[in-house]
Amino acid sequence: MSLLSDLINLNLTDSTDKIIAEYVWIGGSGLDLRSKARTLPGLVTDPAKLPRWNYDGSSTNQAPGDDSEVILYPQAIFKDPFRRGNNILVMCDAYTPSGEPIPTNKRFNAAKIFSHADVVAEEPWYGIEQEYTLLQKDVHWPLGWPVGGFPGPQGPYYCGTGADKAFGRDIVDAHYKACLYAGVNISGINGEVMPGQWEYQVGPTVGIAAGDQVWISRYILERITEIAGVVLSFDPKPIKGDWNGAGAHTNYRSTSRIEGQLQTWILTSSLP
Repeated sequence: MSLLSDLINLNLTDSTDKIIAEYVWIGGSGLDLRSKARTLPGLVTDPAKLPRWNYDGSSTNQAPGDDSEVILYPQAIFKDPFRRGNNILVMCDAYTPSGEPIPTNKRFNAAKIFSHADVVAEEPWYGIEQEYTLLQKDVHWPLGWPVGGFPGPQGPYYCGTGADKAFGRDIVDAHYKACLYAGVNISGINGEVMPGQWEYQVGPTVGIAAGDQVWISRYILERITEIAGVVLSFDPKPIKGDWNGAGAHTNYRSTSRIEGQLQTWILTSSLP
């Protein structure tokens, strides 16, 4: 396994100017994240200079089988904490070949609103508190819980410390550092009320960048839990009964107090 690890961690800058760009987009459920990688001839820092790409939308419930091509438009670039070097993650949204946003593309309308001069003048700041639950892979039961059973009642777990209170902290810390490396303005983490449940905060970030950063932070967390062999859940009520739910609370500030559309894009499109 050491050779495999060595190959995964190869520093491409030692031997080539080429980079790997991982294109990330939101799938047909509005919650699932998809990605595919391509080789580019060199470093790119402006999403407008990245090539558009396509995918089979019939395989993501975003297009019919007889007209399945969907086009990815790069919208934001982040450093890739997995491949590192000059490699990048690219947050995209999706369009038909004729240039129309597909129905699940909530970013398109949000971008129009946030680019309006009146909205730009408001400087809409967002802070998103993203809660999530870590589940044991084979049984889809919260991490640290006895299989088929329940831990002690809630109380000691919120911001708790100790092997009997905090489950999955290595995943949480790995995600924290990976987001900072990527360029996500992640501002903190904490253990939540239900054991196996955690929270991180993105922001304050202005306008549509907050949405891009929340989505790429979710993608990074999906990748880290994949490596750890743990299932990530954003289910608002993963365990029935008197157990804490999980949400994505939105803090908002502007020069006045207009209503933005970012919460609709982040939250409404991501409900299961």
